[in-house]
Amino acid sequence: MGQTNVTSWSGFVFLGFSSLGELQLLLFAVFLSVYLITLTSNVFIIIIIRLDNHLHTPMYLFLSYLSFSETCYTLGIIPRMLSGLALGDQTISYLGCAAQMFFSASWACTNCFLLAVMGFDRYVAICAPLHYASRMHPTFCAQLVGTSFMSGYLFGLGMTLAIFCLPFCSSHEIQHFFCDIPPVLSLACGDTGLSELGILILSLLVLLVSFSLITISYIYIVAAILKISSAEGRKKAFSTCASHLIVVIVHYGCASFMYLRPKASYSLERDQLIAVTYTVVTPLLNPVVYSLRNRAVQTALKNVCQGRLLGKG
Repeated sequence: MGQTNVTSWSGFVFLGFSSLGELQLLLFAVFLSVYLITLTSNVFIIIIIRLDNHLHTPMYLFLSYLSFSETCYTLGIIPRMLSGLALGDQTISYLGCAAQMFFSASWACTNCFLLAVMGFDRYVAICAPLHYASRMHPTFCAQLVGTSFMSGYLFGLGMTLAIFCLPFCSSHEIQHFFCDIPPVLSLACGDTGLSELGILILSLLVLLVSFSLITISYIYIVAAILKISSAEGRKKAFSTCASHLIVVIVHYGCASFMYLRPKASYSLERDQLIAVTYTVVTPLLNPVVYSLRNRAVQTALKNVCQGRLLGKG
C-alpha cells in the first residue's frame, strides 16, 4: 500500500458513544457513580488489609495487590472516558493512545497473573495446610507478586509495540471508547498478519497459561475437598475459594472473548458491551464479592466503621 494512504495526523478520535447523543450525559452519570464506588471500594480494601493484623496473610496480601492492580487499570481508562462524555472532547494523541494501550494491557495481564497466584495460594492452603506457613513465606509471596507485575508490563509492552510499529491509514477514528487492542489494530495499514499473530500468541500465553495454572490448582483442590468426610468441612473449604472462582470466571470470560478472536469478527456494539463489563463492572466485582463472602473482611469493615483499627493505627 502506498505511503499516500498513511495518515500523518498525530492523533485519534473515539467514536464509541458518539451515536448516543444526549444519552451520553446519562452514561456519564452512571459510569461516574460506578467508578467512584469501584475506586472507593478497592482503596478501602487495601487500607483495611493494611490496618488489620488479622488480614496480614498471603491470601489477603494478594487480594490487596489485585485491588491495587484493578485500580490502576481503571485509572488509565475511565477518567478519560468520563471527560469525553462530559466535555465532548473525544480526541487523543498518538502517544497518548499508545500509553493508554500499554498501561491498560499491562494491568490486565497483571490481573491474570495475580489471579493465578491466588489460585496457587488456595491450593497450598487446602492441599498442604501443615506446610502453608513454610511454603507461603513473605519473601516467596513478594517474589510471586513482583513476577506478576513484571510479567504484566513485559506482555503489555509487547502487545503495544506489535500495533504501534505499524503505519496507520487515512482513517483515525477508533470505533471504541478507549485505545483497546482490537479497534486500534483495525486502523492499521498493509499486512497486519504478523502483528495479529504476535498479539494472539501473547494473549494465549497470558490467558491460557495463567488459566491453566488456576485449573490445575482447582483440580487438586476439588480432589482434596472430596476427601473431607464432613459436609460442614467441605463447605468451609469450598467457601474459601468461591470468591476467587467468581472473579476468575468473569475476568477470563470477558478477556478471552475480547482478545482470542480474529480481527474479522470484531463488532462495535457487542465489543463495547463486553468492554464496558470488563473495564467498569469487573473492577467493582472484586471488593464486592470478597467483602460480601468473607467474614474476616466483614469483621475488619465493622472495626473500621467503629474506629477500632484507626485507633490502633
